[in-house]
Amino acid sequence: MRAGFPVAAKGMVIGLLGGSFDPAHRGHVHITREALKRMGLDRVWWLVSPGNPLKEHGPAPLADRMARARAVMRDPRVVVTDLEARLGTVRTADTVARLQALYPGVRFVWLMGADNLGQFHRWERWQEILRRVPVGVLARPGWGVRARNSVAARVFSGERVGRGEVLRMRGAPVWCFVNLPMDGSSSSEIRARGDWRR
Repeated sequence: MRAGFPVAAKGMVIGLLGGSFDPAHRGHVHITREALKRMGLDRVWWLVSPGNPLKEHGPAPLADRMARARAVMRDPRVVVTDLEARLGTVRTADTVARLQALYPGVRFVWLMGADNLGQFHRWERWQEILRRVPVGVLARPGWGVRARNSVAARVFSGERVGRGEVLRMRGAPVWCFVNLPMDGSSSSEIRARGDWRR
């Protein structure tokens, strides 16, 4: 594997949690640990993105966000990585396709908060993502009903399963909504307070 790329062995099941992480916070840590436990994942990779095409303003510098993410996520099963910058991918569909090509024999599961499922249909080639990898949706405060009634949830309603562990074994398209104790931490609220770089 190329320098700077995470190591993964054939047969591993790796969750991919993408986002700006601007900044990373305990809510990200919480859903990551819950995904590891409830979906039986071997590892989770945090894909700290260079930018987010759906957000109006650009994020803080990538190096700052990576450093913060590594400071808050201290678990040997979790890798904080700038893979999208290294791959030169901007869209999730492209990132997933490249990772599948680079890591043959590794099973990937895309992880997202319920707030992202609510607007998933706005992502470019969102249906391709669901057809490429299993998707694990983790509950977020205020998004339970809205996420389950979203465009993506309705279009792929027949592919929903009730238990997160199924994502380890079943090929895409398949997705699961996982209810869990919630943490209301929000990157936008932390940015608004302006205290995360202190």
